[in-house]
Amino acid sequence: MALFTPQQRQTALWTGIGILLIAILLLLGPILTPFIAGSILAYALNPIVEWLRSKRLGNLRMPRIIAVIIVMMLLFSVVTAFALIMIPMLIREWPMLHEQIPAFIAKVNNYLNPILNELGIQVPADNASIKRILTEQFVPKGDGVWKSLIASAKFGGTAVLTWAWNLILIPVVLFYLLKDWHIMMRKLRDMIPRRWVSKAVSFSREVSSMLAQYLRGQLLVMMILSTYYSIALALAGYNVALPVGIMTGMLAFIPYIGICFGLGLAATATLLQFTGMEAWITLGIIYGFGYSFDGLLMTPKLVGDRIQLHPLIVIFALLAFGQLFGFVGILLALPSSAILSVAYRHLRSYYFDSNFYRN
Repeated sequence: MALFTPQQRQTALWTGIGILLIAILLLLGPILTPFIAGSILAYALNPIVEWLRSKRLGNLRMPRIIAVIIVMMLLFSVVTAFALIMIPMLIREWPMLHEQIPAFIAKVNNYLNPILNELGIQVPADNASIKRILTEQFVPKGDGVWKSLIASAKFGGTAVLTWAWNLILIPVVLFYLLKDWHIMMRKLRDMIPRRWVSKAVSFSREVSSMLAQYLRGQLLVMMILSTYYSIALALAGYNVALPVGIMTGMLAFIPYIGICFGLGLAATATLLQFTGMEAWITLGIIYGFGYSFDGLLMTPKLVGDRIQLHPLIVIFALLAFGQLFGFVGILLALPSSAILSVAYRHLRSYYFDSNFYRN
């Protein structure tokens, strides 16, 4: 009598092949960044392509390739506009940052030294050396900026080439994915074992509904936060209210990291433009209210309770996906965790209905 039936051997074979493919993907994680980024963008933009194709001119239907080109041109225009807002701000603010650092170091030194002396702590500090290191190494002035960038590129040449290659490859991957999205989805469905088709289709629809809710809600949250931070910073008198506000809002889709980066930009702008403690208090109120409003009201209401994950799970997902796939992994962490939560609910239901649990 055979130990395993032919069907069990086939199941074991294909399960082993699936595990092997997953292991290979994990090993290839560093080179998958453009493909993951392209897949995320293709999933988000494919509904727009389908919408364009649904618009008829008489009896003619727009060719898919034309719809894809239009969508990619719109995406390129948005990215270009964003770069045109941010890059001039950085170029304009860089010399101001160079000039303000020495005064900021002296201010911090004058504020902290009396407190530390009262506590009996003596901190020998060479202010001139600190100023020189910060201004020449971290924030070089004039031509030093380009020399520093060139030196960094030489030192990390492989990393720079990798980033450049990814930036070139992502649009290429996106184009082909959008062009053949419907074909690839049909082929993936055809590869599912016939006895699992109905369950797999039901699962994919549930996941698709969740991701659609996540994307729509997150985009709305980003728009509201960008508007709020831009208006609040403008009312507070910031010269760079629009770019800093937009950047803070746009980064809201990266949990914790986005608000920290946006706050860092705003703190830098505060250092450059203001001198009194009132500005720092105002900044704390603006970002404290924005973060609380987002975390307590907007994200739960607009993104939906179905997407909500425990903070520890979010932190672990960010670290795990970042380790596996780099920066794009951080972007992928939250929607992937939402998908895994759907799988967990199904697995949990099967487990409670199983004889292993009941008996």
